[in-house]
Amino acid sequence: MRTLVILATVLVLATAVNATADGPKLETEEQKTLYALGLTINRSLSPFNLSPSELELVEAGLADGGLHKTPKVDLETYGPKIKQIQETRAAAVAAAEKKSGQVFVDQAAREPGATKTASGLIMIPITPGTGASPKATDTVTVKYEGRLTDGTVFDSSRQRGESATVPLNGVIKCWTEALQLAKVGGKSRLVCPADLAYGDQGWPPLIKPGATLVYEVELLGISQPSARTTSQSAQASSWYYCNDAKAYYPYVRECRSGWLRVVPQTAAPGQ
Repeated sequence: MRTLVILATVLVLATAVNATADGPKLETEEQKTLYALGLTINRSLSPFNLSPSELELVEAGLADGGLHKTPKVDLETYGPKIKQIQETRAAAVAAAEKKSGQVFVDQAAREPGATKTASGLIMIPITPGTGASPKATDTVTVKYEGRLTDGTVFDSSRQRGESATVPLNGVIKCWTEALQLAKVGGKSRLVCPADLAYGDQGWPPLIKPGATLVYEVELLGISQPSARTTSQSAQASSWYYCNDAKAYYPYVRECRSGWLRVVPQTAAPGQ
């Protein structure tokens, strides 16, 4: 609800601005920053998958609240239903994504050299490695690119011209499993069903609920876990989340406020 309150405040202002014929003028740095704030907070609406007509209803509620008009519905009655409609729509999106994703997974499993593990992971070798294989408690250095099944790139260390160093017990299950099967120097394509990636929650707005993901990962090296690393059993099913960036490791690599260890398939901290 805290996110929705912030969203309401910003969008009330946006609604008033959009009443002008030509829309907002972005002339000063502050105006551009506030516009960017609106774009950022608008991501909170993505789980609702609103149609244009539904967005008009949201804007009407925001305007009435911001202008202190008499509400057309009782907030105490309908406010608690917000989470319900969000979950219902997210579940519908997840079901559709899983259905189309399964077709993609089945096709990938028939590619030459493809291996399908018991978990459902599809691993297709590109370049064989000759070095050692990491353990679940190791930290690895990789170059990677992540795509949706339609080919859209949502994250790429290659495009940034850098490598990433990640703990295998702190990333999505697909990576934890696949990289233990890889050897240093090797490159593979990973097809990750939703249950091995971001599940029914997805990672809005880039990754839909229930989305199958495709990664191309090159294993560059392995380093041993530090003395501060907790036991494998405690961490193997965890992700690391940064409240500053509102994102998971390895999609952000520095977190000034400190990393939060969270269990997959649960809501991100702060939401």
